Amino acid sequence: MARTYGYARVSTREQNLDRQMDALREFGVAREDIFADKASGKDFERPQWIAMKEALEQGDVLVVKSIDRFGRSYEEIIEQWRDITKVRGAAVVVLDMPLLDTRRERDGITGVLIGDIVLQLLSYVAQVERESIHQRQAEGIAAAKARGVKFGRPKKRRPGTYKSTRKAYLDGHITRSEAASRLKVSISTFDKWLREDRAKGASE
Repeated sequence: MARTYGYARVSTREQNLDRQMDALREFGVAREDIFADKASGKDFERPQWIAMKEALEQGDVLVVKSIDRFGRSYEEIIEQWRDITKVRGAAVVVLDMPLLDTRRERDGITGVLIGDIVLQLLSYVAQVERESIHQRQAEGIAAAKARGVKFGRPKKRRPGTYKSTRKAYLDGHITRSEAASRLKVSISTFDKWLREDRAKGASE
């Protein structure tokens, strides 16, 4: 007998799943049939998502509150969507977007077709927005550079005691750790300065 499953996700453990859980239960999903992850949407390597996919069978229905509960990448969402609807033969219902409802008993094959078209459109819009963001960032950086703005962390200046401390270290009077402590920098920064000195052929 076909079953109705729910899937909910938040990105961090501090976020609350209650609003999604309430919406799924209001739709009619039994509490024991709801899978929930507290994980990033960057990919689909999530324990409860994987468990839900393994539970899905032909004729089942998967309900989510919104399409972004699937994840952030529309390319991967489309891939997962097709696996669920075409390969596994289950339906998908997105509560916040009624057009994304592929239950065959609702609109027949038209429901599946509309769902696919809407998902492709969302993917296109998301891709255009990403490209627009990247373009605006590049234009902003170029404009800032033209005004003389420098990016990156400022280079750490060597204190006045560097030369004497460096000589004491090279003469074997102090350790690297002691040298870095005297200069109030990390050992890695002290090592970097030494490498720069060697590259420049600095004399002791």
